[in-house]
Amino acid sequence: MSDITSPTDPYIVVSSDTHAGLNCEEYRPYLDSSLHEEFDQYVAERHEHRRIAEEINADFIAEWEGDNAEGLKGAYDPDIRDKTLDADGISGEVIFADGDAVTGQESPPFGAGLAAGQITDPKKAFGGARAHNRWLEEFCATNPARRAGVALVPITHGVEESVKEIEALAGKPGIKGIMVPTMWHGFPAYGSGHYDKVWAACAEAGLVVHTHSGEADFESYGDNVAMYIREVPFWTHRILWQLLFSGKFDQFPELKYAVVECGSFWVGDILWKADVNFGASNKIKKMGSRMKGLISRLPSEYFGTNVFIGASTMSKEEIRRRQVNGIDALMWGTDYPHPEGSWPNTKERLENDFRDVSIEDTRRLLGLNAIDCYDLDVAGLTEVANRIGPTPESLHQDPNLRTPDNAQRDARWWLDEYGCKMQY
Repeated sequence: MSDITSPTDPYIVVSSDTHAGLNCEEYRPYLDSSLHEEFDQYVAERHEHRRIAEEINADFIAEWEGDNAEGLKGAYDPDIRDKTLDADGISGEVIFADGDAVTGQESPPFGAGLAAGQITDPKKAFGGARAHNRWLEEFCATNPARRAGVALVPITHGVEESVKEIEALAGKPGIKGIMVPTMWHGFPAYGSGHYDKVWAACAEAGLVVHTHSGEADFESYGDNVAMYIREVPFWTHRILWQLLFSGKFDQFPELKYAVVECGSFWVGDILWKADVNFGASNKIKKMGSRMKGLISRLPSEYFGTNVFIGASTMSKEEIRRRQVNGIDALMWGTDYPHPEGSWPNTKERLENDFRDVSIEDTRRLLGLNAIDCYDLDVAGLTEVANRIGPTPESLHQDPNLRTPDNAQRDARWWLDEYGCKMQY
């Protein structure tokens, strides 16, 4: 791996959160023919969705699509995508479904991407997922060193079928993970033993498991957007605690999980309380004893080995909290080509937000953590970074600013204040 303290080398920037996908009707050749009739109806509904969106938000849509017409084509055109990434200073990317977050046109069949948990028909769930995966394999193969595709696997609709899909995806060029439905609804919870074959297959294949922000308890919100925005991070990272506290990372040590696009602002306080609950030496030990045989480390110690955070376009405050939240676990993301991300102004964003950050910390947040998480092609990414990557100098960073060796231990003050270690 590249020297993380190098004062002059360009940064390998890996966006932990980008999106790609065909216009909905263009998925038809990738879809099993038995679903074509139902798919045609879905396409009609998506076009109606765009019509309604244009009525509600016409000015924004016209401006966004007008100002970024060429770059938006990168959602499905690999040549345009590479040029767009170059212009934004991005060497590599982790690619999720649903390229169009404004009108929903670049959506996998039947909403099998970010809205997968809302599908009730297993045939549609797997059919839509496979159609996107077939296309994604082709798309990532156009530049596998640069692209880390996240395939769709609707595990709630069938464990055995999911394992077959995972095994089929294993080793495909550019496929580095799977995304599972964010919510399990009436199916068994992810912390149960029901999905153990799925976690085992992912660990064996080296495919990172993901949930991505999008789905939430919509029935509780009605049209109240504020309620949704406030609660959607909880639903997105809920699976993390299911996997961790049910002992899945001890049962399957090679299993990796990444939660994407729900920020990192929530991490530090939850880790503080979790470590204290199960590891404080001056507290009653009943909580720790309840975890005997499930977890072997403090909750915070799984971050950066089994757990990673795709914290798209981290705020300056989240960057300041990088040690407490996990300097080895946090991964920058642009959310390209979605409008809520940093594209097409990523270089300016990095110059503004990372000016006072050490070079070694910046390297980790911008790329090295993602390289570790997804086992990416360092040589291939370095070649791209040497051509287009931002440098410490371009970010106006002080090469003499260094991160103290004990920075994370000091930031996680509770470890020493409460004498935290597993209490059994």
